[in-house]
Amino acid sequence: RRVNESVETTFLDRSDGVCRYFDEQTHLCTIYNKRPLVCRVEDYYETRLSSVISWDAFVDLNVEICNELQRSEKS
Repeated sequence: RRVNESVETTFLDRSDGVCRYFDEQTHLCTIYNKRPLVCRVEDYYETRLSSVISWDAFVDLNVEICNELQRSEKS
């Protein structure tokens, strides 16, 4: 969800902010084994971010963002 909010993932948007490969029934990715790089967290980190930020800092940042998104959904 919210794939429309990042330039890295807008190509996945089915026009409502939800990934076109998200199965509403199962809550699973329908192309999991062939998902794009941006959806493969560890591979994306190694390829694009490992020279910029440490793994631990990357994880901390992602946890912070997830927490913020959860707070905003409750508001």
